[in-house]
Amino acid sequence: VQLQASGGGTVQAGDSLRLSCAASGGTSSSDHMGWFRQAPGKEREFVASVSWHGGRMKYSDDVSGRFTISRDVAKNTAYLQMDSLKPEDTAVYYCAVGSARGISDGSPRSWGQGTQVTVSS
Repeated sequence: VQLQASGGGTVQAGDSLRLSCAASGGTSSSDHMGWFRQAPGKEREFVASVSWHGGRMKYSDDVSGRFTISRDVAKNTAYLQMDSLKPEDTAVYYCAVGSARGISDGSPRSWGQGTQVTVSS
């Protein structure tokens, strides 16, 4: 599976960004897509995930209520709408695809390249 992430950038606190992750090759309807992030000096952490058809979403406590994950099945793309961004959201964001368990465990089948999100205060 190849994953192409895009949409990162530098914004001010309170602003919004939308990340995209396009998947190609080797995916199935049982897969989930997810977003993780890694801040400098910290371990990679789970942010959000969505089932293949977009019906089930999960969020970390840190982003629940501010971030929204969604899927466009026709485009085989997942999106992460990030609102009310905070400086602590600054990190490299990675998309991933895998089983629900793999996403939950932080061991997805495939990782995309990271995209930097920087939030200034």
